[in-house]
Amino acid sequence: MAQDKLPSRRLGRTALTVSELGFGAAALGNLYHPVSDDMARQTLNAALEVGIRHVDTAPYYGFGLSERRVGEVLRGRSDVVLSTKVGRVLEPDDSVRDDALRSGFRSLMPFRPVFDYSHDGVMRSWEASLQRLGLARIQVLYVHDIGAMTHGDQHDAMVDQLVKGGGLRALEALRAEGAIDAFGLGVNEIAVCLELMAEVRLDALLLAGRYTLLEHDALDHLLPACVQAQTSVIVGGPYNSGILAAGTRGGVPLNYNYAPAPSQIVDRVARIERICDSHGVSLAAAALQFPLAHRQVACVIPGMGRPEHVASSLALYGEIIPSAFWRDLKAEGLLRDDAPTPALDQALTS
Repeated sequence: MAQDKLPSRRLGRTALTVSELGFGAAALGNLYHPVSDDMARQTLNAALEVGIRHVDTAPYYGFGLSERRVGEVLRGRSDVVLSTKVGRVLEPDDSVRDDALRSGFRSLMPFRPVFDYSHDGVMRSWEASLQRLGLARIQVLYVHDIGAMTHGDQHDAMVDQLVKGGGLRALEALRAEGAIDAFGLGVNEIAVCLELMAEVRLDALLLAGRYTLLEHDALDHLLPACVQAQTSVIVGGPYNSGILAAGTRGGVPLNYNYAPAPSQIVDRVARIERICDSHGVSLAAAALQFPLAHRQVACVIPGMGRPEHVASSLALYGEIIPSAFWRDLKAEGLLRDDAPTPALDQALTS
């Protein structure tokens, strides 16, 4: 199904709008397995053909490989909102000899990522991304993987580097000068979002895995804070590392948040699947559409590593889900009563 445009939503207080379905380019950095240059190009072109107009990448994805591939496709286009990330600087690494798995990526790019949230680190990362992308401008910058989940007992030191070391000042200056349109955080946890929203006006949060069909804690404090601050949320990881896409019946190992799924999560997904069956609903469609029901969510970014993934994601996004399905999830205690749910006629409409 080719079309010129998908429904779009405004990003924060900016003039930017992003398509409700976005493209996360981690797979184009050879996440877990190699992808050829040609396959990467076909996949991103397929996304653009169906109307996807938001693409997210990062220096970390394949140690520069994803950015290089994204730039080759987007060069010359002015109709796509591109985001990439700062917080890691890529340093040359002449020990790289092959595409053996490193930090989840099968990349030959001879660089290693070094955390640097300082003013100079942010500026170096932004400038290097422009060079790798081969583009004159990036619309959105996210601070990548700040937070205790990544840094453990170094969390306070990393936040100090960002706040006191000038990283936020660099981002504010780039926004004020018009070099970028927006900035925010690209993280997997809620606490650091609230912590840094108290320090600076963030246009958007790219929040992976923390507002999904299985996880609703963002409704307590984060999403209300985003409404108050007019900060948009981009939802990454809507399938919680795969279990909400694969379901429990495929006979394959089940992953949840980058690890084997615990039994209570498997049981919960199996209960959701039974309700899906009773309404003729695809589990993955419910997972993909659920976050978009919240007014502060601007876009959802599922994993798409091949052209057929683009087609299947579009089909899931457009699947009609009856209101009774969402009511039954709430009645069974599988969805919070205060969780917004999609209207019956919301799919593929403005």
